[in-house]
Amino acid sequence: MAGAIRDPLPDLLIAVPVVILACKAGAQLVRRFGQPPVVGEMAVGILLGPSLLGWLWPEAQTWLFPSSVLPYIGTLGSLGLLAFMFLVGLELNLGSLRGHSKTAVAVSQASIALPLVLGSLLALAMYGTFAPDGVGQLPFVLFIAVSMSITAFPVLARILTDRGLYRTRVGALAMACAAVDDVTAWCLLAVVVAVAKSGSPFEAVTTALMAVAFTLFLAFVVRPLLARWAARAERASTDSVVMVVLFSGLCLSALATDEIGVHALFGAFLFGVVTPRGSRVIERQATRLRAVTVPVLLPLFFVTTGLKTNISMLAGDPVQWLWALAVLAVAVLAKWGGGAGAARAAGQTWRDALSIGALMNCRGLTELVVLNIGLGLGVIGQDLFTILVLMALLTTAATSPALNLIRGKQAEEELPADGSPVDGPEPAGSTEQATAALQPVREPVATR
Repeated sequence: MAGAIRDPLPDLLIAVPVVILACKAGAQLVRRFGQPPVVGEMAVGILLGPSLLGWLWPEAQTWLFPSSVLPYIGTLGSLGLLAFMFLVGLELNLGSLRGHSKTAVAVSQASIALPLVLGSLLALAMYGTFAPDGVGQLPFVLFIAVSMSITAFPVLARILTDRGLYRTRVGALAMACAAVDDVTAWCLLAVVVAVAKSGSPFEAVTTALMAVAFTLFLAFVVRPLLARWAARAERASTDSVVMVVLFSGLCLSALATDEIGVHALFGAFLFGVVTPRGSRVIERQATRLRAVTVPVLLPLFFVTTGLKTNISMLAGDPVQWLWALAVLAVAVLAKWGGGAGAARAAGQTWRDALSIGALMNCRGLTELVVLNIGLGLGVIGQDLFTILVLMALLTTAATSPALNLIRGKQAEEELPADGSPVDGPEPAGSTEQATAALQPVREPVATR
């Protein structure tokens, strides 16, 4: 029939497996070089976009990603992100602060404060060149500052596990620092989104207050109800019902924060934070959710990001590359320098302080999530988005080699098995109670 709309399903059934298999191959390849899988997945997403495939063979990119399937790929990737943020919140065990609270708070806040300051100064210099038309200076500066302060908590956990550092003294402290950093950074991002979306200071304050009220509602109403329900569900062995409730809960929480005006991802993250730990039935369902989210849905987000990243926009302009180097320099100096300096001031050895700084400089998927939020809000344009994506990829890829230089490649001694506070917390990423003794290390719930 003339003018009939083409069914996008056949095209989607080609694009999805190609993306999943390509990201899996990229992840396996980089692991041979000691890199976390997310580095390969990020790189594959960029290579499938206009930076390489669209540049060398634009017809192939158009065939693989026709305009009819892009909204569906984006939606599936967004669902994967919501589930991923729920898993990040679920594995964010603030019990890891046990024995390290003062040092962790000092290091994490320093590794946020310095990037905020230096990022703000850089953003002021970049505003005239990179700010899209109609974007105010305040939201632009705030967003760049926050994007410089991100640490990828899940990637950090994976690197520590791969290197045998997960249950060492420095590993425990790094996880505690990253936990505080993660919560602080997401709260700051929520403020930035509120400022960017609001038309007046009053609207921004109202949005922030509503977000705080919703957070308190989740903490003091939803969390106790979930805890009682989880105990009953474990006795009744209703695993399928638990999965339905958890997924529905993260979606509804995401909807609530989206309606409030912060972002849907913030709601999914908060729902993960308030979901009870120590429940075997919840842990089983989180593992099953992860088994679909990480290998199947997240690659669609990576390719969606890659399609928005166009390195060729920078290729012919030396000034753009100078800005890219400035962004990378500020990101590394502020995050690594702030974390290492604060750790040293808190009494850590130079070796441990530099290790913690290198780990705090790891940005991974978390940074990509933040950058996509900024691009979606129109706070940054595609040129600056590309520069910041490259910064995220390079700082993540540099983490393992930096640790090799600082600490060597050998595994290090584990903490004593008694789990005493002086020797560090239980591994973050486990969903056991913070008061339990240290258990054998398992792979973190989210490893991106």
